[in-house]
Amino acid sequence: MKVKTRFAPSPTGFLHVGGARTALYSWLFARHHQGEFVLRIEDTDLERSTQEAIDAIIEGMNWLGLNWEEGPYYQTKRFDRYNAVIDEMLADGRAYKCYCSRERLDALREEQMANGEKPRYDGRCRDSHEHHADDEPYVIRFRNPQEGVVAFDDHVRGHIEFANSELDDLIIRRTDGAPTYNFCVVIDDWDMEITHVVRGEDHVNNTPRQINIYKALGAPVPEFAHVSMILGDDGAKLSKRHGAVSVMQYRDDGYLPEALLNYLVRLGWSHGDQEIFTMAEMIEHFSLDAISKSASAFNTDKLKWLNNHYIRTLDPQYVAGHLEWHMADQKIDYRSGPALSAVVTLLAERCQTLVELAAQSRYFYEEYEAIDEAAAKKHLKAAARQPLALIRDKLAALSAWEVEPLHHAIQATADELGLGMGKVGMPLRVAVTGLGQSPSIDAVMHLVGRERVLMRLDRVLALLASAAE
Repeated sequence: MKVKTRFAPSPTGFLHVGGARTALYSWLFARHHQGEFVLRIEDTDLERSTQEAIDAIIEGMNWLGLNWEEGPYYQTKRFDRYNAVIDEMLADGRAYKCYCSRERLDALREEQMANGEKPRYDGRCRDSHEHHADDEPYVIRFRNPQEGVVAFDDHVRGHIEFANSELDDLIIRRTDGAPTYNFCVVIDDWDMEITHVVRGEDHVNNTPRQINIYKALGAPVPEFAHVSMILGDDGAKLSKRHGAVSVMQYRDDGYLPEALLNYLVRLGWSHGDQEIFTMAEMIEHFSLDAISKSASAFNTDKLKWLNNHYIRTLDPQYVAGHLEWHMADQKIDYRSGPALSAVVTLLAERCQTLVELAAQSRYFYEEYEAIDEAAAKKHLKAAARQPLALIRDKLAALSAWEVEPLHHAIQATADELGLGMGKVGMPLRVAVTGLGQSPSIDAVMHLVGRERVLMRLDRVLALLASAAE
């Protein structure tokens, strides 16, 4: 059997973290079995579905690198197929017309709830022979079995059973002629030959209804894995108030897709004690049966730790490609300066996000507007004037602007003046970067470049001279 999975979001909002994890699990399972992955847009909610949300879902999937073999399919473009099947079911009695008004159904629901009963359709029109006018509105309901049980073995939650007597006759076509979500899903999974359905635990109650429709159609029933919800740092259900509204917000906040994917795969799945996975390792080890049924708590600090790992260990050229977006977002023109990949290599240890990396790289590409006040007060005193002047002359005389000769120039200045390296290096750092902290100053100066370094030293020496007058 060829394994085939699908990710089927509703375009009523952005691709959020829970949806991204579901997509990842489906994608990994298909890849593990050399199968196929389908993207399907379930846009039957015509009032709430938007093109903006569709674009955001596809953008999020592309950013994460979760490619698909088929799709995206759109349910709104398949109404003819759904209605053709409904007409067949209506003709042979697997479905029937229901003329019950909204008022009757609301009254029925209120009465059942008042009596402590589970609200459900009472089947009034199931076998009714009452005459109705041709223009009287009606819905189409699926004739659900009334006896026995519907059972399935869920890869996450184990054996699940529902009594058919607990399931009412589901509406499969509304009065306006539009087929409903639960019916469309079944036809799609049948037509697309989906073998395994991975989705959120909120769909568990839909599953028995859908299984009965599969069986009524003579369609193969896929296997199911209903994954638990993701909680926020505070233990509450993950929501907008926890920060990231969509997957792309994590891009905006400076995370690499590899970090988010690695983090998401561990939110409910494990392989021993391993924390860091390459994509190849995820594919190799992934199993639906290893998904935990417990809810997972989102930990932003853990995500940042992973992000720093990937910033440090991925190819700097690749990281630089993602950094470009943030440089543009922070309006830093990186074309007139060192290669971004070189800056990534130098700053990676210090940055948890690409937002931080972009911000810390600014002095490589443009002049700082002001020197950090605390750093200036501590390191740019009158005593700094002599070592800065001497190092400036030595730097100007260098024939090769490389890290090693730059380091030797700093050391020679300290030796000549009988000072510790800090008495030379710290004022030099503040003068070159405008900050009190940076990576090794010789490596920084190498990337900043001769012209900019000398110009900044001249500027600081002029300030010190002015202050001495």
